[in-house]
Amino acid sequence: MRRLLIYLPLLMLLAAASCRKTADNPAALDPTSPAAAREQLTVLRDTVNVRWKRMIDSDNQKLVATTAVLQTLSQLPGTDRAQADQLRKDNDALLGLRYDQNTMAESARIDAYDEAQTKILNAVYNLAQPQYERNEEVQALTETIKEADSQVIGYRVRYDQAAKSYNQYIQMHEQTLKKAGRKYTQLQPLPLFELKTE
Repeated sequence: MRRLLIYLPLLMLLAAASCRKTADNPAALDPTSPAAAREQLTVLRDTVNVRWKRMIDSDNQKLVATTAVLQTLSQLPGTDRAQADQLRKDNDALLGLRYDQNTMAESARIDAYDEAQTKILNAVYNLAQPQYERNEEVQALTETIKEADSQVIGYRVRYDQAAKSYNQYIQMHEQTLKKAGRKYTQLQPLPLFELKTE
């Protein structure tokens, strides 16, 4: 009981401080305020950015593993080194073809990147096939590529889910966001991987 009495003044101070914060900052309690809209939009945008980064990191891992397997193959007897070198150049060129969060609005750009990468990967798998069972490094790198490639759809679906939440929020809270500051007056919806249905 004595211990409780010792802590009682501290608990009362904390409660008073909490009440003071609430009284000084009523906007924090109002979910319809511009400040609350700004905070919510930041959370939604951060989620979009995190999911984008995970997707791009996975794609980068695939590109790095593709370069590594081609370098390994070019050092092994029986590999067509000229083809391995050409595929490595083609793989390096993929970064210049890759879309970003703005250019993906052109679905043709996504298609072009996917087609170019698929063509390269199929050629890499064919080139690696004779060495696959004999070389553990080739096997491990090839599996890394396949694993990353199998995750593409999932990453895109999860990105679209976050982007849709963001888009819906800016549409539903357009008037509140206009009061939140100049940079919130002209927000545009984010493009999606999902194809629009007419």
